[in-house]
Amino acid sequence: MHPVPPESGLPSADTAVRLERVVKTYRDQPVLREVSLAIQRGEFLTLLGPSGCGKTTLLNLIAGFAEADRGEVFIDGQPVTSEPPHRRQIGLVFQNYALFPHMTVERNIGYGLRMQRVPKDEEARRVQEAMALVKLDGLGHRKPRELSGGQQQRVALARALVIQPKVLLLDEPFSALDKNLRGAMQVEIREIQRRLGLTTVFVTHDQGEALAMSDRIAVMSGGVIRQIAPPTELYQHPQDPFVASFLGDVNILPAHYHAKSAGDVQLRLGSGLISLPPARLLHSAHEGARLDVYVRPEHLRLENLHAASVLSGTVVNHVFQGDHVDTFVDVDLPMTARQILTVRHPGPGAMQQWPVGSVAGLALSHESVSVFSPER
Repeated sequence: MHPVPPESGLPSADTAVRLERVVKTYRDQPVLREVSLAIQRGEFLTLLGPSGCGKTTLLNLIAGFAEADRGEVFIDGQPVTSEPPHRRQIGLVFQNYALFPHMTVERNIGYGLRMQRVPKDEEARRVQEAMALVKLDGLGHRKPRELSGGQQQRVALARALVIQPKVLLLDEPFSALDKNLRGAMQVEIREIQRRLGLTTVFVTHDQGEALAMSDRIAVMSGGVIRQIAPPTELYQHPQDPFVASFLGDVNILPAHYHAKSAGDVQLRLGSGLISLPPARLLHSAHEGARLDVYVRPEHLRLENLHAASVLSGTVVNHVFQGDHVDTFVDVDLPMTARQILTVRHPGPGAMQQWPVGSVAGLALSHESVSVFSPER
């Protein structure tokens, strides 16, 4: 079992949602393994991980659609573990929006207010306010089938917001949208969330969405939180190989621990040695120990081959990606028969400077790497 990061479960006066050592099992298969998590008031927290990691189950425990086998759920400091969903004051936007096809936009948005028996004049006022907030003015009498995908998502969001929830839950809400609309809705939802100061929990398997939208990201795998931190910290300082590999692209280079010199750690990589700050080595190691060096493609660069080059290889392909170019280099490493590394350039210049078939040295930014013991 992987340890739960201690900071993920620490409550404070500003904690809006807290889970304490929650456990959930389906058909004898553990889905959540004693997960603790504290979400601050007004925070946009993302649960990120691959399918089956437990992120949707965790969201359902907060919403009340699933009940923990063990552990407690708190909202605004009050235990809600046994409370049904309608008593938790939760706003939820589903993956498929779950709009009522026979109702108009106004009726869909006002549904939660009618369930709360809000007076009709107040319902009408709050529905109009919610429609204005999500830019649906003038569409109140349309049915869902008469709306675009983005407009349907706005209806679902307005329906969640109109009840003035304590917590907004978003379950992969962009999966049905095309790329351009998805980006626009990310910006819009984040702007609304900030304006309202609304505590929000967002579930996604898309690393780009998580990095773009979150105050903090909880990376999940195998029913546990592997690391929880702001996006920049997660990307630059992953705590284990899974987080390093799952969040963004990464090259993994085999190395050996060589020695400690002048406070730095020396690793044997390729034909030479590299020196790293001790903080980059997240596991203790002895002389000769096998290690893996994780380095992002943008932290590698091609250079003219010279005697001091630690790594060298042959350029085998360039892939133009619009805002950057990925160059693939066939590198000869002592501990692997053959390895293709990805080098990321901010512009297309490398395609001319390093044509396919050219031989180059590779330099890496030592401050940007992470080093782990190989996963077994």
